[in-house]
Parts: sequence; C-alpha cells; structure tokens
Amino acid sequence: MSELSNRADERTRVVVIGGGYAGTMAANHLRLRTDVDITLVNPRPQFVERIRLHQLAAGTGAATADYGTLLGKDIRLVVDNADHIDPVARRVSLASGAALDYDYLIYAVGSTGATPVAVPGAGEYAYSLAELEGAQRLRYALADLHPGAPITVVGGGLTGIEAAGELGEQGRAVTLVCGGILGPSLSGPGRRSVAKQLRKLGVTVLETASVREVRWDSVVLGDGEVLPSAVTVWTAGFGVPDLATRSGLRTDSMGRLLTDETLTSISDGRIVAAGDAAAPSNQPLRMSCQAAGPLAAQAANTVLSRIAGTAPAPLNQAFTGQCISVGRSYGTIQLARTDDTPIRLYIGGRTAASIKELVCKGTLWGLRKEAEKPGWYRWLKGGERPAQLPAEQQTAV
Repeated sequence: MSELSNRADERTRVVVIGGGYAGTMAANHLRLRTDVDITLVNPRPQFVERIRLHQLAAGTGAATADYGTLLGKDIRLVVDNADHIDPVARRVSLASGAALDYDYLIYAVGSTGATPVAVPGAGEYAYSLAELEGAQRLRYALADLHPGAPITVVGGGLTGIEAAGELGEQGRAVTLVCGGILGPSLSGPGRRSVAKQLRKLGVTVLETASVREVRWDSVVLGDGEVLPSAVTVWTAGFGVPDLATRSGLRTDSMGRLLTDETLTSISDGRIVAAGDAAAPSNQPLRMSCQAAGPLAAQAANTVLSRIAGTAPAPLNQAFTGQCISVGRSYGTIQLARTDDTPIRLYIGGRTAASIKELVCKGTLWGLRKEAEKPGWYRWLKGGERPAQLPAEQQTAV
C-alpha cells in the first residue's frame, strides 16, 4: 500500500502545471476520486485552442474558451507561471512569489515555437503562430496590411500549410517556403492533395528553398534571392518550456521530461508527465492534441493508481491520422497506421474541411464531457510506438 492510501483523514493534493489540451484533460480525469484536491496552474485566464491560432491570426475565427465551461467542479485555477519545481519539498514556486505544495504533480507545460536563433532577423521581424500572443500580434499586423502586400510563411509542416491556406483564401499574396518537401509527415498522395488545394488558393509553394535571413520588408533565401515580404510568419519547428531543465529534472535533448512507460519522471516518482513536454522512454509521441488527450488521461490514471496503492498501467495509445485545413473550404485528412505511419489513403476537398472542423469542435466538447462525467473519455489503444519525426514536422490535430 502507498503512503497516501493509509491517510484516510487527509486529502491528496495534485498540482497540474499547464492548462492546455493535456493539462485540462488530466485535471478533469483526476476527479474520478473525490478525495483529491486539484489545482491547475496556467499563465492565462482562458483556454487557448492552439489548433485554431491560424484562424485567429487571419481573422476567420476565435481561439480561446472559458475555463469555466471546461473544468470540472472544485478544480482550482491559479493564473500564474510556474517558475521552479522542488521535488524534495514537493513544492512549485510561482512567478508571483506564491508557492503550491503537492503530493503529486502532473507536468503538462506543452510546447512553444522553436526560436530560430540561427537565422538572422527571424527573432526580430518574423511572427510566430505557436502561442496566443504571437497570433494576436500577427492579426494586428495583417489588419494594417494592404490586401495585395506580399506575405511569406516559413515552414512546410502542417502549421505552415494551414497558415498559408487561411491567408491565401483571403486573396492575399502568400509564398510558402518549405525548406524541404511540403508536408513531410504526409504520404505522397496526401502531399499532392495539399499542394493542389494551395494552388487553387493562389499560394506559391517553394519546396526546396530555405531562408538565410529575415528583414523587415523581405526574406533572403538560401541562394541569395531576395523575396519581398511585408509580413513574415515563422512556423518551422517546435520547442518546449525549460521548466523541467531549470528544476534539475532529467530531460531529453529538447527539454521534454524523461519518463518511464507509466509517464512517471525518471527523476522523481511523484511527478508524472503528459502532452508535448513528455518523453516516455526517450521516445516522445508526435506533438499534437491527438496525442495530448490520451497521454493526459493515462497520466491522471498513473497518479490515481499510486494514490490507491496499485501498479499503474504502461502507456498504450494509437494514432489514426492527421487533419489539415487549407482555408475554410478545403482540407486533407491523412489516414495512418496506429503507429502514426501515413498510408496512401486520404480524404480531400470540402469533405475533409468539414471533418477537420468537426474534430476541432469535438476536442472542446470532449473536455467539457470529461468535466461533467470523469472517466467518460476513451482513446484508441494498441498502437506501436510511432517513428519519431523531426521537430519541424509539426502538426495541428
């Protein structure tokens, strides 16, 4: 039996760091036990739909939701930044100077845009779509831009495709610089579907071109060509917050928390990880909300098992594919094996766009349902560990 299972007169304190798809799901799932005090720490007072940030930037949709509609009863929301984790004291220090003590901690800090330090001018002049504030700044910049002014989107992954499609559908002059092949996580037929849809929207795709420098009014390509660019959007690559590294916990080369197959930190048995910032057995899953939900439920189950004094189950989840919107009218649904390997089958066009929208709406609906009825959430199981993709091959759903 665990130490906590013998403390019938005491409640178990669980702190969840990060209120994205993983953190919100984990917090709601923990309510399967009624003797757990759950605190969710998030830097913003509202939930951010990262899979809609390209819509927010383009002005075609919102990308935030009220936590009051997403979190279960009695979950405490603390709007603050986690600054340091002390595993010995079991305490989280916050940027405000406050501190939270815990019995168990779920690390669900998510991911961020990779800082393009190797490309001069990118940090100063390019806009990021990885976080809410970057998408808001981009929206303001686009609002002041002449409709015919040239826009460059850097990064041929799914985030870049969705951003280019959303802006191209508005009749803007968009160039997508891939730095390699378009949609590297897709199958050949899936890539051709996306390319066809981008052409319909007037987006110029430069597959093999790379970016050497970003200027305030242009982009310098790898071969020296100067591409006029009134606004440059950087979507190439993801990173993760460095909270685990700064706290002395063991991480992988990107900074994701290293865990065993139960998602428990190899540095401390009271810390469990979920979402983009988790690296189970140093083999992280593809960064996506499709992975975040199942990881979150399993992380919460690990904590619940340890409270109950039972052995937690090992990681067990599978992928189904990738959903890509290309503007509001087109899309591509790339089907995949359960290990996330894309197959040649895909769904394209307006049908795919409708499916993608249903998936986006269903993601929030699922969080609300779990808040209403903990344990409702189910996920696809039986997948082998997916082959790892480079960080620049980011995804949306």
